[in-house]
Order: sequence, then structure tokens, then C-alpha cells
Amino acid sequence: MPPARGAARRVLLIAATDSSGGAGLTRDLQTLSAWRTEACCAVTAVTAQSDAQVRSIWPVPTGCIADQIRGALTDEHIGAIKIGMLASAAIIDTVAAQLPATAGLPIVLDPVLVASSGGRLLEADGIARLRDVLLGRATLLTPNLPEAAALLQQPLAGSETQMLQQMRALQRRGAAAVLLKGGHEAAAGDGQVTDRLLLPDGQVRYLRVPRVAGARRGTGCSAASAIAAQLAAGMDLTAACAGAQAYVAAALRGEPWRSP
Repeated sequence: MPPARGAARRVLLIAATDSSGGAGLTRDLQTLSAWRTEACCAVTAVTAQSDAQVRSIWPVPTGCIADQIRGALTDEHIGAIKIGMLASAAIIDTVAAQLPATAGLPIVLDPVLVASSGGRLLEADGIARLRDVLLGRATLLTPNLPEAAALLQQPLAGSETQMLQQMRALQRRGAAAVLLKGGHEAAAGDGQVTDRLLLPDGQVRYLRVPRVAGARRGTGCSAASAIAAQLAAGMDLTAACAGAQAYVAAALRGEPWRSP
């Protein structure tokens, strides 16, 4: 549940480091800071990366990951959990086993599968474990179009109908809500990016923002962390997703962000 009035808002980040600082825990922490939210961390892997490549991945022993999560969850001020890169099926199983049973603590699951540079960040057998073990624990799943297709072992959605079908399929797999990010969608004539939010009651919300030229690593990390920060503060899901979309767009434009 959100922290008590007057208490510091905190989000538990379960994710990997990135030596380049472009994604992972570094980006998560920058985002939480922008939203005036404190963090607890459980490191799942150490990665050596640059903007051009993933050089190596060093998974953290599962016992250490479990102990980090157990230690962090003793903090009564944690208002949400954000899960990012998990690296392996064994780590997925470990994280799932340590997540709190209460439905009152929002869990934002960012399915990190492949780096922007193209390097694989989750072992092949981990995709099925992520789908089968963790989706059912997610308050919100935040895939982009390629990630949604990979989780379902389907072709990339190329139409509105296919996108909605994949979102509903992911919800049937257990995710309470699904935010399908539209950055990989072919540019529309209106110059906007459309994110689609499938709510727990089956309704779909369309969140739009002007498309920004260029690219930036770690936008998925930023979006999920911004959503988690707002959920920890008691914001409703639609407003949190819209706020995260605005935050990422401002970052892509190189504009400073002032948290509401």
C-alpha cells in the first residue's frame, strides 16, 4: 500500500546495473529522483555495456538476490515494486518466490528482453518463465511491441486489432493491466506516439504524445520507474501511465522535468 502520510515514498527496484549508465538501475534511480521518490534496490545482474553493445553479463547469485529482496521489504515505506532485467529463468523463479503476497503493493513489470544495441538480456528459456511465473504477479506489464510479440511467441503486431489481441492475451496470462508502448510503431501521419493501456476491467485507454525524433537508451526503464513512483504515491493507473509518457517525452526533448 502507499506509504503513510508524511512518510518518504519509496520504490523497490529489482533490476541490473549498466556500466554505461544508459539503462538499468542508473536510469531507474535518475527517474525516481525526478519524481522525488526514494529507492531500495535488489541487484539481479551486473552488465558491461556501451551504447553500441552488451559486452558481458554477470548474474548475481540467486541467494544474494533473495536476501536483498527480503531485506528491502522490511522497509514499511515501500509503496511499489518495479522489476526490470532478470537475466535468467533461475533469477525469475527467485524473484517470484520473494514477492509479497499482498495485492495492495503495486508491481510494475518491465519485460527486459533485448538491449537497444541488440544484445540479449534474458536467456531464451527465461522468456517462458517470465510469462508463466511473473505475469500473474504484475499490477502492470509494460512491454513495447517486440517484447509483447516475444512473450506470446507471435509475430510483431502490425495493426490495431493485432495490438489489442496481444494485450488481451497477456492479460489472460495473468497481468492485471498491460501498457503497450507505441514507440516501435510505424510513425503515423498525425506525428504522435500512442501508448495503449488495457485496464483490469477490460477498458482500453489511448495515451498520446507528440513523437520526438531520435532515440535514447533506457526509455523503458524510465517509463516503468516513473509509473511505479506515482503508484507508490497513490496515483491511479491511467494518470500514472500518462505522467510517465510525458516524462519520457520531456527526456527525449532534453527538457528539464518538474514533478507534479
